[in-house]
Amino acid sequence: MSSPERKRKKTKNKPSRVLGPTRESTPNPSLPDDLIVSCLARVSRLQYPTFSLVSKSFRSLLASPHLYETRSSLGRTESCLYVCLRFPNETNPRWFTLCQKPNHPLDNKKKKKSSGYVLATVPIPHSPLVHETGLVAVGSNIYNIGGSIFPLSSVSILDCTSHTWREAPSMLMDRYLPAAGVVDGKIYVTGGCEDCNKSSWIEVFDPKTQTWELVSSHGMEIRGYRIDKRAVIDGKLHMFGTYNGLAYKPRDGLWERLGWVMDVGWPCFSYSVINNVLYSYHHGFKWYDTEVGVWGRMKGLKGLPKFARYGCVKLADYGGKMAVFWDKYLPSSGYKEKTIWCAVIALERPSSEGIWGKVEWLDAVLTVPDNYSFVCALVATV
Repeated sequence: MSSPERKRKKTKNKPSRVLGPTRESTPNPSLPDDLIVSCLARVSRLQYPTFSLVSKSFRSLLASPHLYETRSSLGRTESCLYVCLRFPNETNPRWFTLCQKPNHPLDNKKKKKSSGYVLATVPIPHSPLVHETGLVAVGSNIYNIGGSIFPLSSVSILDCTSHTWREAPSMLMDRYLPAAGVVDGKIYVTGGCEDCNKSSWIEVFDPKTQTWELVSSHGMEIRGYRIDKRAVIDGKLHMFGTYNGLAYKPRDGLWERLGWVMDVGWPCFSYSVINNVLYSYHHGFKWYDTEVGVWGRMKGLKGLPKFARYGCVKLADYGGKMAVFWDKYLPSSGYKEKTIWCAVIALERPSSEGIWGKVEWLDAVLTVPDNYSFVCALVATV
């Protein structure tokens, strides 16, 4: 055999580095759905937006009730962070969820420039109009309550397993920009109606029975029509607005007035309750001590940058940790765009030393037009 022939033969037998599409290398062509669901249920939901890119069948499985029933039975439910934004020249808001970037492991300690998180668009067609005080999460559902332009009794639900909206039973009263809060799994809705009286100023919805019920109160006389801020702390619904604050404890049916100290340190645009502690941000992070009725400064927070003085800052309870969102202009866009940043902060409370915050990660998660509006950030359990 001549030398060229030996070379051709050698070349022919050399294995290729590029694998063709075989039955084994094609993504899961023959695996039963139950097995795929069992595998997906064990994976963090932070990775689901990436898995949805695999195929249409994967997207269908990721939205199936069977998957979330399996996650629940395996004890794999987790806190999922959702963000609602309004964009210029768009009537309906857009929804986003925090997820992990493809091919970016969470434990990558060598690459410190990026945490591996982004806000991924949630494909929800025809999302209804929303307002911040009327949005609350119960389990895997986000409730959108009342009217944002004029009084409405309508209630819609965003199912965070399938990312679809559905209608819920309407309230007993039409309400404009009401305030909602969750106590013991029930949704209490207050204010928002000019013709409210002590028997209709507040009503409660039970998701288990799917029924509304009016709650007798003196809230209208004490509180007024508009509620600027509300928070549930230690089983009490705290509210502030036109006049002095008011707290309602449904378990005992008790009402009490709230002092001005709590009101002054509580900005209506940037606060959250985490493990029964009210946190706020206004030129610094603070927390409210309900036992002595004073505000204290958070300590620690090493690595967290200073926020723009007039920028947007939002807080959310992220499974017992604090999620913080803020924005800043993007110079490379000619200051026509902003970057939304996110940080997750672990909270510690050593005895008699106040509350300390430890920044676990922070990163730029989304680029938006400069005149966007940040509606809210909240967490569903999925």
